[in-house]
Parts: sequence; structure tokens; C-alpha cells
Amino acid sequence: MEREPAMTRHIRLTAALLAATAFGTALPLAAQDAPPAPAVPIPAALTAEDMPPVPLTLAERARPYLEARGASFAGWDPNARAVLIGTRFANVTQLHRVPEPLGARTQISFEAEPVYGSYAPEKGDVILVSKDRGGDEYYQLHTLKDGRLTLVTDGKSRNQMNAWSADGTLIGFSSTRRNGVDSDLYVMDPRDPASARMVYESKGGGWAIAAFSPDKAFAYVADYNSVQDVDLYRLDLASGEMTPIGDPAAEVAYGGLAVAPDGTLWVTSDLGSDFRRLGRLDPVSGAFAPVSRETWDVDGFDISDDGRTIAYVVNEAGTDRLRIMDVATGKVTKVDALPAGQIGGVEIAPWGEIGFSFSSAKSAADVWSLDPETMQLTRWTQSETGGLDPQVNVEPRIVTTKSFDGLEVSGLLYLPDPAKFAGPRPLLVSVHGGPEGQSTAGFMGRGNYYLNELGIGLFYPNVRGSTGYGKTFVSLDNGPFKREDSVKDMAALIDAVRADPAVNADRVGLTGGSYGGYMCYAAAVQLKDKLTATQCTVAISNFVSFLENTNPYRQDLRRVEYGDERIPEQRAKLMAISPLTRVNEITKPMFVITGANDPRVPKSEADQMVAAIRANGGEAWHLIAADEGHGYRKKDNSDYAFLAQLMFWEEHLLGE
Repeated sequence: MEREPAMTRHIRLTAALLAATAFGTALPLAAQDAPPAPAVPIPAALTAEDMPPVPLTLAERARPYLEARGASFAGWDPNARAVLIGTRFANVTQLHRVPEPLGARTQISFEAEPVYGSYAPEKGDVILVSKDRGGDEYYQLHTLKDGRLTLVTDGKSRNQMNAWSADGTLIGFSSTRRNGVDSDLYVMDPRDPASARMVYESKGGGWAIAAFSPDKAFAYVADYNSVQDVDLYRLDLASGEMTPIGDPAAEVAYGGLAVAPDGTLWVTSDLGSDFRRLGRLDPVSGAFAPVSRETWDVDGFDISDDGRTIAYVVNEAGTDRLRIMDVATGKVTKVDALPAGQIGGVEIAPWGEIGFSFSSAKSAADVWSLDPETMQLTRWTQSETGGLDPQVNVEPRIVTTKSFDGLEVSGLLYLPDPAKFAGPRPLLVSVHGGPEGQSTAGFMGRGNYYLNELGIGLFYPNVRGSTGYGKTFVSLDNGPFKREDSVKDMAALIDAVRADPAVNADRVGLTGGSYGGYMCYAAAVQLKDKLTATQCTVAISNFVSFLENTNPYRQDLRRVEYGDERIPEQRAKLMAISPLTRVNEITKPMFVITGANDPRVPKSEADQMVAAIRANGGEAWHLIAADEGHGYRKKDNSDYAFLAQLMFWEEHLLGE
């Protein structure tokens, strides 16, 4: 027999006790005096509304999973064979220096907020870092020395670090300091903040300096309109003249622009292809000459200082593969020694060694390097996994199915060890954000608790609009009139995994964040018969109020994806497909997680959804962090949120 939800049981028990007292029935002494079960203290920045306390026993069971960490490659120290990494030893990610493979991690930044940064190329005399306040994404740039930060931007506007010049004397950055909306372009020698000067007054929030010419006379500029449409320009830094590269009216995606020592432009582009290929770009005509031959997206690359070698990463259906190309001959060497996983931050050192981050199902994110001459891999960090053996973690398998219109869609399915958890198992569906994103095979971290301790499977769908499957696939959800097609994809994929004999079709929950949070709300409305409950994080509840209230620098970028609420026909459709419009159809329990400083999806999106559900008599837990933005980055906050989610899913997927 299915057990009642914990909150319902609590209400009924309270009513019974009150009734017993009212009629004079004496309660047993144990019932009168029993203290409440010990609970996890709520962090100071969190507010937990209409939520039961998190049992301390749950925190004790999950403790090792909370203590796993990872390391990300932040760049080479050009003056020594040492690496800069980002990792967390206290509450937030900070910068550390590692002098040799598996050497001691020496922390060099000590801030209350996460910081990200890099060495100045060639010179290595400056570390430039980026930091915001409480997740507000109003990033400021600083130099880091002796554990202290020195501010080099205005302290008010939103500033994004772009590209270094090859000699490390200039940094390009974008800033909203002029009017708070448009991302104007600046250059600066960070050793002298007074040297900062605007080199281009922009219109819109998608502008960035992608690279400098070797003589620093020109900057190459990218204007991001959408995931499918990026325009490139050459900017004369002396005159300010901006010259388009190719046709800005054409819908072409570019990424990862880099300049070789001889001035050759290298980019990834989907020009003439459904996938992004690596190739050379003519800076005048915009002609693109691809050199990579893989039939998947090239996600990133770097060129050696001598221009002879390019290291690039291919995304093969959610698994990253590293390739090494000899520029002179075009010969490509595959790096086959790495298992299926995720690769990021590829950078070639001045002496030719290739550094990068790598994670897989059985390995937390760590820093590695590759010698392209010998193909020898070297591990630089060994991140802790809370004392747990990562080799017991399960690998995913790909599930594919046909959606309502015949489109093939897929996802990654992780199932618990059947030797430990026999029979059909509950399943938690987790939808990625973006929507220009992709769920890929990497380290699950604390998510392994569901698989290894609770026997709950995990499924990560990649519906239309996801990246990694070509520019046609990523465009299929654009605008308000195609938006709900992605919800139909999610329904088809959920049906496919529910049909798996290893899955308990009656015990399926769904979670998602950001755009995945919209999908979570939409699922609570449209797919409620397939689900037991939903947990929605920093989620869009009403497209019109979201577009009107998201930070001004983002509004036009998001209108390209979702639709323009200022156009009556589109506004009407956006209202019709908004989950808040159909909130009276939400009948299953929901848990909402919010960051009060979120500049992307304002807190008001959660407030109005939670209030509407409660007004209809529904159950809606709500957790709000006063010092977080678009996701929780501080360990004490994220730990509590994770434990609260475990409590929620233990009730609604395991019936405990």
C-alpha cells in the first residue's frame, strides 16, 4: 500500500493529538515528552518555506557524497611547468597553483565568492581574476597578488573577461558601464587600470573580443545573436573601424576563434555543414576552409605558440574525444587512452604540452596533460571523492526513441546495480538548461547517492533545441510556436524509459534547472500522469514576465530564442504556453529552489508559481538563498539543498 506523504501524515497526526487532548484523553508520557528528531541547521542565507526539517540522520548517511570535489584547468604558468587550477577546499571555488604532477595544491585566492582567472600569456607576471557578488553576475576584474585582489574595473557595471593578446600586455573585456545594458568593448593593460579604453560602442549584450592580431593592431570581435548566429568582425584598435568578416546577415555559428603566429584565423563554424568544423577563415571574404573531418561538433581547440600543432575536442553524442593535428601535414592523431567523458579548458603550454580538464563516470573532474610528441598522459590532480570508490559508479547507456513527428531524440540512462537493487527501480528524470545545452557523460558527483545508496535510476534527456546534434536539431524549438515540441520530446523519452523492465513506471519524478526548470513546470502540468512529483530550480514560470524582468543585457538575446513579448501575436502564444497559465492543472507535489540574486530568471518567477500552487491547495516546498543567483555555488547552501531534495525524493520515489 502506498504511504501518505510525510506532510499529510504530520497534519493528520497533529489533528489526532489535538482531538485527543480536547476530549480529555491522557497522552502517554513518552508522547508528551519526546523531543523532535535532530535536524540539519538551515544555513543563515537560506529560507525554507513550507518544508519539513531535514533529518540529521540523512546528512550523516550522505556525508561522503557531499565531500567530493573536482579540479578545473585554468591555465599554464608560462614561467614554469606548473598549472593554475580552480577547486574548492572551503565553501567556494578558489584558485590554486600546482607546481608538478600530483604536487601539493597551494591556494592563492581566499575570497568569500567563487573566483576564476588566468595567467597573462608569455609574461606570467599577472593573474587576472573575475568575481561577482552573491551570484548577481555583475563581474568585476581584479589582479591577484599575495592573496589579495586589486580591482581594475569600475566596481559597478557587468564586466566579462574576453581574450589576452599573445604577449600578455593587453586584455580585452566587455562592459556595460556606459548605460547598464550594452556590452561595449574595452582593452586594458591590467598592470595599469587607468589604461582601460573603450574601443567599440556596441548595441546589444552579445559582444566580445575573441582574439588579437599578433601585432595588436586589430582585434577580432564576435557578436553572439544566438547559438545559430554569431557575426565576426575585424576591429582597428587605432581608428575604431569595424569591418565585417563575411556576411553578418547570414545565419552562421562561429566559435573558438584563434589567431596563429602567422596571422591565420582559425575558427569552428557550421558554414556549409550541420555541425561545427575546425578550419581556416579568410578575414576579408569570410571564406571558410574546414580541415576537421569528424561528423560531430568540434567544441573547442587551441593552437601552439609556434603554430605547428592544434589540439581540438570533438563531441561524439555527448562524449568528448581529444584530437591532435599537425598543421603542416593535416595529419590528425586520436587520443584513445581516455575513457568516455568530458574534456574542457584545452590550452597548449609554450613548451608544447597540452593541458585540460577531464571527468568521467568513474573519475571526478581533474587536471591532465598530454605530450603530443610521445602521447604520454600525465595526471596533475587527484580530487577527493569523499573516501568513496569511484570505480563502483555506473556508466550510462544511450536511449533513443522517435518523438511525435518522427524526430529521433535520445538521453543518457543510469541504472542502479541490479545485484544490489533487484527488480524495477524508481527513476528521476533530470532536464538540462539552456536550452542551448546538452547532457553529457561525466562524473555524477553527489548524484551517485541516488544510484548507489537509494537504488534510484537517473535519466538525462536531450530534447530538440539541445546542442551537439547539429544546427538543424538545435533550431527546432525556436520561438513560441515550436516551444512545446520539446515538451512532447520529453514525453516520448519518458515513455521510452518507463517501458524499460528495469524501471518502475509508477515511480518516476522529474527535476530541472533554468530552461530545464521551465520544462519541469511544463511537465508538472502536461505530464503529471507519468510523474509522482517535480523539483524545479531557478525556473521560468511565465515567459512574458520572464522576458520583461530578466536583466536588460539579456532581453534581446532571449527574445531570439523564446519569442518577442512585445509583438501581440507572440505575446499571446507565450502566455498560452507558460506553465503559470495552467497552474490549476498541477496536482502533484512540487519543490522549488530559487536564488534571490538571479539576474537571468528573477526570483519573482518562482514566487508567483509557488503562490499560485498554494492558493489552489497544492503542496509546494520553497527554498530561497539570499546570497545566490542562477544556481547555488556555496557549499553550505548547495549541501542543504541537496539533502532537502533527497528527503523530497525519498518520500515521493521510495515512499519513505
